[in-house]
Amino acid sequence: MTSPLPDLEPLTPAPHPRGLTAGQRLRNYFLTGIVVSGPVVITIYLSLWIINWVDGWVKPIIPQIYLPETYLPFAIPGFGILVLVFGLTILGFLTANLVGRTLLDFGETLLARMPVVRGVYRSMKQIFETIFSQSGTSFRTVALVEYPAPGCWSIVFPSTPPSAEVSTGLPKGEDYISVFLPCAPNPTTGFFFYLPRHKVIEVPISVDDAAKIVMSLGLLKPEEEDPRKAAIAAAALLKGRKKPTEIGPPPSI
Repeated sequence: MTSPLPDLEPLTPAPHPRGLTAGQRLRNYFLTGIVVSGPVVITIYLSLWIINWVDGWVKPIIPQIYLPETYLPFAIPGFGILVLVFGLTILGFLTANLVGRTLLDFGETLLARMPVVRGVYRSMKQIFETIFSQSGTSFRTVALVEYPAPGCWSIVFPSTPPSAEVSTGLPKGEDYISVFLPCAPNPTTGFFFYLPRHKVIEVPISVDDAAKIVMSLGLLKPEEEDPRKAAIAAAALLKGRKKPTEIGPPPSI
């Protein structure tokens, strides 16, 4: 005779964690849409603004017969940029030869005789030559300085040592360097001053990453190196250095 089965209590489902409400889900979807579309929209807007600005400046000086909209029912955006790049390339090519260099020296001589224009031209020439110099070291590194108060550190871009005229007014016995401290969130404005070189601490980040930190008010951080990529690069380097003579004989059977 079989014993009766014991009374079993009915199983109750486990309580589920409370989910998001419909309003919270809609808010998250809305914020996600802003994060996804915001950078794309701003990039497209700025690109179109630059293209239209260059076109509006270059196209009026181009004869109407050479404009594409003369033969097409619509305008081609970016045609002014193509003409500007082509014109600057031709100008650089002509300046590189003897005739172009002679004409350039003649133009600089005329500008040097104008009382007000010569100062502006010399300053602009030095700035452009420094920025676009292939061998220069200005604005190639990033550093930290203790500013504006002790214990507070700011990102700066080291530049060049002071000139001989400026060095005469600086305290003796110190090796000074000029630095530019950008303001957030607009790094094109800031402060320029001279500091002793030992007070300027260089950090191993690029100028682009430092500009991102300043513009984002510290929200963006330099991307860390992927350890997998570093391991692959190290393995490739070791494989390239390995010589055939370093390979041992095959194992004996």
